[in-house]
Amino acid sequence: MKTTLMIYDGPAPADSDAPRTGGVPLAPAGFDWPLCGCGGPLQFFAHLPVEDGVLSVFLCQNDPGVCEFWDAGSSANRVFLFPREELRPVAVPEAGLTLLPATSAIRTHVVTLDPEEADDDEDIELGAYDVARQGWNREPAERFGKQREVLGSLGGSPSYLEDDRLPACPSCTGTMEFAAHLEEGIARETAMNLGGQLGYVFVCRTCRKGSFLTD
Repeated sequence: MKTTLMIYDGPAPADSDAPRTGGVPLAPAGFDWPLCGCGGPLQFFAHLPVEDGVLSVFLCQNDPGVCEFWDAGSSANRVFLFPREELRPVAVPEAGLTLLPATSAIRTHVVTLDPEEADDDEDIELGAYDVARQGWNREPAERFGKQREVLGSLGGSPSYLEDDRLPACPSCTGTMEFAAHLEEGIARETAMNLGGQLGYVFVCRTCRKGSFLTD
């Protein structure tokens, strides 16, 4: 069982084309900063290069708990799948909560683990991501590893998500493909507010549409 973890790798330039959370989004010419249904600009969360482009993730933080960023069908979140070519930094709106306080570099690390090796006192079957995150950088005498260093994962399958929550593409109505998990961040002072939940990124590669939800 292999999982590609996304690991915190220190600060990064705000306009880096490498995987990161925070900083400024890179987008094609003519891109308009997305707005929530509340009228405010969304906050940029993550820049995730993938095989067929770049996933760019935005959430609304203007009124947490009111704007439903956790719902895949809400205007309070947006996921774009951009081509890799000719991306440039986007002009940031002057008002609203638009950027995270810090830009965090991401490195990927493939972990191969046996779920039976995980601590499982409550007899719950752990998913691949949960096993990999729980054991990341764990010392022999420790029950858990350095889980806060894990910023999410790329590919694989969504952790603990019921089938009825899998989003449908707004264009072709087909079930979207899971693309990434996203954790809130390395430190509470600089993290995205996900309400303590795990973020899920989905994509329809045919229509080049994305979706986000939390659980």
